[in-house]
Amino acid sequence: MRRLRPVLGAAAAVLATLACTTPVTPAAAEAPYDVLVFSKTAGFRHDSIPAGIQAIRDLGAANNFTVTATENATQFTAANLPRYETVVFLNTTGDVLDPTQQTAFEAYIGAGGGFVGVHSAADTEYDWPFYGNLVGAWFASHPAIQQATLKVEDRAHAATAHLGPTWTRTDEWYDYRTNARSTAHVLAALDESSYSGGSMGADHPHAWCKTYAGGRAFYTGGGHTQTSYSEEAFRAHLLGGIRYAAGRTKADCRPETG
Repeated sequence: MRRLRPVLGAAAAVLATLACTTPVTPAAAEAPYDVLVFSKTAGFRHDSIPAGIQAIRDLGAANNFTVTATENATQFTAANLPRYETVVFLNTTGDVLDPTQQTAFEAYIGAGGGFVGVHSAADTEYDWPFYGNLVGAWFASHPAIQQATLKVEDRAHAATAHLGPTWTRTDEWYDYRTNARSTAHVLAALDESSYSGGSMGADHPHAWCKTYAGGRAFYTGGGHTQTSYSEEAFRAHLLGGIRYAAGRTKADCRPETG
């Protein structure tokens, strides 16, 4: 038995060394948290919604957050919303919340809650100014689905840190009614010379983050297609946005005012 002690001691030393050198994953380093995924539609309905929900569930399982998916707007109450560190509007469209539910969501953001808008979250609640300011810009139009190149402007943010200076992928590329740059920090912008039909010109924000009314917001124009949610780079983009909105990672999202 005495001969086992040096072996056990050596094994313990190896384990201690591994513990000091093995990278800690975000899931291991962060306290668990909760995310509400809301995908109610009152207009066009994307067939990619189920794929999006499953992708976020997969991300949650791998990164220490639980996901509640709903299309029931009655979840938007003063009692229920504080259970979640962030709320994801996943391809919502049209008027999805009544005035009482809107008030509850405004209070949630005001208390430091998080918001993630995906794709047609910008095609939602046009008559609710608070929401328009939170999402950053409303949808105007889009050309046909096609490949385009994004210019990555901030590679420090969790949503874009995994990307290079450019990001080429296929999706439905939104034009917006206003340019979000004056009120948000742009993370990536579309290069309109790389595809046909863009109408915003040389400065075409596509993904951004901001603080608003006490809370944190992240928006990405990607996510129209079902295949978006099987792309590792896009899934990492979503995860970074969720982690920022949930307060699990820090970022300078002050607007670019020059």
